[in-house]
Amino acid sequence: MPELPEVETTCRGIAPLLLHATIRGVTVREARLRWPVPPELAANLAGRRVLGISRRAKYLLVDFEHGTLILHLGMSGSLRFVAPGTPPEKHDHVDIDLGQTVLRYRDPRRFGAILWQQGPALAHPLLAQLGPEPLSYAFDGAVLQQALRRRGSAIKLAIMDNHVVVGVGNIYANEALFHAGIHPARAANGLSGVEYARLAAEIKAVLARAIDAGGSTLRDFVDARGKPGYFQQSYMVYGRRDLPCHVCGSLIRELRQGQRSSCFCPHCQPC
Repeated sequence: MPELPEVETTCRGIAPLLLHATIRGVTVREARLRWPVPPELAANLAGRRVLGISRRAKYLLVDFEHGTLILHLGMSGSLRFVAPGTPPEKHDHVDIDLGQTVLRYRDPRRFGAILWQQGPALAHPLLAQLGPEPLSYAFDGAVLQQALRRRGSAIKLAIMDNHVVVGVGNIYANEALFHAGIHPARAANGLSGVEYARLAAEIKAVLARAIDAGGSTLRDFVDARGKPGYFQQSYMVYGRRDLPCHVCGSLIRELRQGQRSSCFCPHCQPC
């Protein structure tokens, strides 16, 4: 599933050609995504100029004078530029025609979303209750400690909650906890102030490194140019069960939390 680094990579990749472009037309081949593509989408966008492109959590926001296009890549979605006239493949569901190029939405599992919000984008129900952005000044150890002060759940599950902080998916939660030296099963409200500060800093650092590497490509993700990400080559624990820790040599262990795998080093991350 594309996580924050992959979505940020996509945002940066589509911006140079999409920002200030005028939409020539929209072709919807398959409207049955996680939520139906609005039937009026083509009429809403045709002839309109893109005023801004940004990311909130794992949502891409494309701003127009009269509203905002909200896109979510779901589990297998991607956005990439193709030449006009390029024949669509089986899972190429939506084309946004920019004239000299076409922005194509591909989603084999159809669990993504393309929605229209008339009015303030952040007032949309999917965005209104989200927590702070992890890479912003609004998130630090004190903010994390305050958000988790009454939570007895496992710390890994807590930092994956978008009401606490957005965009920390399974891969990057595993990696941030390793770098912070915190076992994923520890109680979220049981960390020290120093540990909250260290974890917040490592969340920022891991996400920033992943963005610099173009995200992670484990199955479907490619950027706007069709290129995969490379951060998976830097994993310290994720997907490395029974392999030696890069730091101490202990075998990486795995447990299940919330139906997701949690990988950790028993020496570097004592319980």
